[in-house]
Amino acid sequence: MATLHERQRALRALLLRHGRVDTASLRLIEVGCGAGGNLLELLRLGFRPEHLQGAELLPQRTAQARERLPSGLVLHGGDACALALPDSSQDIVFVSTVFSSLLDDAFQQRLAETMWRWLKPGGAVLWYDFTVDNPANRDVRGVPLARVRELFPAGRIDARRVTLAPPIARRVVRLHPAAYSLFNTIPLLRTHVLAWIEKPSP
Repeated sequence: MATLHERQRALRALLLRHGRVDTASLRLIEVGCGAGGNLLELLRLGFRPEHLQGAELLPQRTAQARERLPSGLVLHGGDACALALPDSSQDIVFVSTVFSSLLDDAFQQRLAETMWRWLKPGGAVLWYDFTVDNPANRDVRGVPLARVRELFPAGRIDARRVTLAPPIARRVVRLHPAAYSLFNTIPLLRTHVLAWIEKPSP
């Protein structure tokens, strides 16, 4: 819960820093929306359901998201790279802990290029993912900031390290809930990046 609250605060601050105050007017698609948890967060931040979309590869998760989310919010199933979304149609493309699950560099690049096409000039990819490998899980790998720059070479990147390393977070919150914030003041213990990757206007 502490991790979620921290990310929500960081996300609000990032949107404000880049002048996205009127969230109700913004068009956003989340790639890899899962069961819809992030989209629910965005609704609480003032995004309108009719301006939100989600794309999810797994049918079971798409069905779960459909049960949780308003009917006006469009959900797409299948490979996001095959999604017939108009170019320059989105203010924000949100992707959260997706690229760390994609172990093929060529597919990562293809997805990044697809997302970039969807963005309006002046829009941005909203990125959240971890940067270090997880030795306990060979099905994922960290995506360092240097790789993010490779994926979006034309992007103007504003990045912040966030999220106390989960193994440490689980231990310290057992001691006291406030310990999360204390340990999270140490940048070296943060394992994720929250980034605004802006598409320059012509």
